[in-house]
Amino acid sequence: MCRVRHDDGSTTIVRRHGNPAGPRLLLCHGNGLAIDLYYPFWSLLVDDFDLFVYDLRNHGWNEVGDRDEHNVPNLVRDQEQVIDAVAERYGDRPTIGVFHSLSALTTLLSPQLSVGRSGTLSAWILFDPPLYRPGPGDPDYDALADRSAGMTRRRTHRFRHRSDFTDLMSYLPLLVRAVPGASELMARTVLTESPGEDGYELRCPREYEAQIVAYIRTYAFLVDFGDLPCPTKVIGSDPTLPFAYLPTFNLSHIQSIDYDFIPETTHFLQLEKP
Repeated sequence: MCRVRHDDGSTTIVRRHGNPAGPRLLLCHGNGLAIDLYYPFWSLLVDDFDLFVYDLRNHGWNEVGDRDEHNVPNLVRDQEQVIDAVAERYGDRPTIGVFHSLSALTTLLSPQLSVGRSGTLSAWILFDPPLYRPGPGDPDYDALADRSAGMTRRRTHRFRHRSDFTDLMSYLPLLVRAVPGASELMARTVLTESPGEDGYELRCPREYEAQIVAYIRTYAFLVDFGDLPCPTKVIGSDPTLPFAYLPTFNLSHIQSIDYDFIPETTHFLQLEKP
């Protein structure tokens, strides 16, 4: 385990698992989640790969900091500094980034994750990055993002027992296709004990998660799939199914890259068909 200190004083905790002699993978997660939630996926890789897993700032193992610092540019810089720190501490080896959703987007937005620099990533595997370029007749993306951010802000964020959280999950479509035990795993990985009172609360505060949802559209438009610095594979959810938090959109803008989707999966595809 290593602690990566960022420019604003926040810290990202990086954990190492798997086979140190295997190819190196660096894994991160989506907005409001935690990389330990993806254990059904990355646990299948521990025999063959040298795994480094970490949480986004204000998520998972990391302490909650200033909300003003919780923004996409800082998430991009955090990722760059995590990659540099892993290379410095464990040796500068070829590393493949395996990222889902928000962490996939921050990878695509980074001006520094290019081949030829120390601590670079040699390839990217991006699961369901939140990208969209509107076309004629498409829904109003801004309105959908605003509505989704509003729903996130109103989400229940404190629970008397972890079982109350899993009971709530049973009424929501979020994990209906996930592997058995996913709701219980989510309760253990996205909740933490509430300080100074009984019960549990979200590790990533709902206001922080909503803040990213509200502004992510501004950055999603900046990605240029025609100018990627390394081999890239995009693996999406089933475009014929409802998206987990926004509707599925036209994917014609990524025809220039290596793209596949997993049938009968939603945005949580790594928990559904790991």
